[in-house]
Amino acid sequence: MPDANLVSIVPQQPRLKSSFIYLANAVNDLRGNVGVLALVLAPLVLIAALCLLPDAINLQAIVARHFGAGIHTVSLIPAQVPYTHATPAEPLPVPNWAVRVLQIASILVTLTVNLVVLCALDRIQRGTRESGAIGEALAVYRRSFELLPAFFWIVLLQLLAIAVGVVLLVIPGVLAFIWVYFAQYALVLDSRRSWPALLYSRDLMRGRFFKVAVRVLVFLAVWSGYNAWAGGAFVVISRILGPVGVLTGTVGTIVFLIDLLAVAVAYATVAFFIAAGARLYQDLVAFNDQQTAAAREMAPLKTASLPQQAEA
Repeated sequence: MPDANLVSIVPQQPRLKSSFIYLANAVNDLRGNVGVLALVLAPLVLIAALCLLPDAINLQAIVARHFGAGIHTVSLIPAQVPYTHATPAEPLPVPNWAVRVLQIASILVTLTVNLVVLCALDRIQRGTRESGAIGEALAVYRRSFELLPAFFWIVLLQLLAIAVGVVLLVIPGVLAFIWVYFAQYALVLDSRRSWPALLYSRDLMRGRFFKVAVRVLVFLAVWSGYNAWAGGAFVVISRILGPVGVLTGTVGTIVFLIDLLAVAVAYATVAFFIAAGARLYQDLVAFNDQQTAAAREMAPLKTASLPQQAEA
């Protein structure tokens, strides 16, 4: 009898796509849904810009005092008049504690953007759609409000895990950041809450941690580079419009408009890179499910014990 050729049935390790393919897929996901995303993000952009408005009001008060009584300007260059009796500085229009509270609120709004964008992407990829862009935006917000407590609890757990890693050493902190990176995706896309979401994010990277880490770092590098260019552009714009605001007494208005535009650009880039991360997450979930199914097929079958013969 000829020898039988034994063929291995072990599945080959699937390969992840390149970082730029995931970014291109994100463009495809968002391109046909720009109107819905704009409606979803517009209230958050306005709220975040309003949270920064007290800074603009205080800045306007400081500039007005600088160019006010006791100081003359020649071509926007201040020239101090002879010294007179010093008077105590008047308090700023908005107290510092209120500015700090609103700054924290702006951070919370920025975190909420992640949740809202993930909910919108989930509906886009499932093919669920309400009639009209406004109806779809309201549906996204309803889902976001349902997940809001669970989302911020996961964010808190992520920060705790990263903080523990940073306390140990910097490298463990970076590793922890990568391990729990997909916990928010697991909540919205697969309804995994609390610690199971963080553990599931870690499980998705078994056997491919460095490949995933490289792609996540590329996403962050491209995002930071893009925001650096955008930030430089806004600095140039503020330098050009700043003197105009001083001369016309509209410093606060101009700063608010610049902040509004800057926040809008920042949130748009956040949506883009979250979409790229969602594509990567879905590939990891598919690979994980494939490996789990293959392991079940290769598991040995349980056999029943042979009946014992009666003793003679």
